[in-house]
Amino acid sequence: MPTMTNDSGRRLADAVAARLEAGAAMLRRFGRGGHGNGRVLILGGVRSGKSRYAEQLMVGYNHVVYIAGGLPPTDDDPEWAARVAAHRARRPPHWRTVETSDLAGTLRCTTTPMLVDCLGTWLSRVLDEVGAWQQEQGWQQRVDERLRDFVDAWRTTTVPIVAVSNEVGSGVVPATVSGRIFRDVLGALNTAVAAESHSVRLVVAGRVLRL
Repeated sequence: MPTMTNDSGRRLADAVAARLEAGAAMLRRFGRGGHGNGRVLILGGVRSGKSRYAEQLMVGYNHVVYIAGGLPPTDDDPEWAARVAAHRARRPPHWRTVETSDLAGTLRCTTTPMLVDCLGTWLSRVLDEVGAWQQEQGWQQRVDERLRDFVDAWRTTTVPIVAVSNEVGSGVVPATVSGRIFRDVLGALNTAVAAESHSVRLVVAGRVLRL
């Protein structure tokens, strides 16, 4: 994620402070009276084993749709391409992969078990698409609409589904405004998804904790 100048950083910090608080409350309201049914959220840090664990939960299904919401690999980023390739190599050959940023639309039209990996990379892509890093006018409203749409689709999904997400609230405070926005928005999204999940599990150093 790009860094910002001091002036633009201060303007953005002032603009989003109230929005983040309102956005978190807006997303959490989906949990009131929610009843999860086969929806599992897997949280964890980098290299915690969360993706491998999520994949293990799906091995018993004959048909699985693997939804990759992050940016596709490019020739100018070999490190990211290697990460994507490693994930692809682990998937059973009968899984179908869908690479898209439209998670809500995919959830609503898919009729087989799904694995979403991961919400953190998807959110980074969404923030880029709505112009968050460039502080484009109205980006806060656009990202709220995208998150609200996804949470609603997650809540109404009737097929078994597992979503993987990053737990980013336990480390140091990011040094950049863009990093803090990503952390805060993802934390609110995780809370909203967890409230509408049948089970939430935290993976730490390969160990699974049921929350």
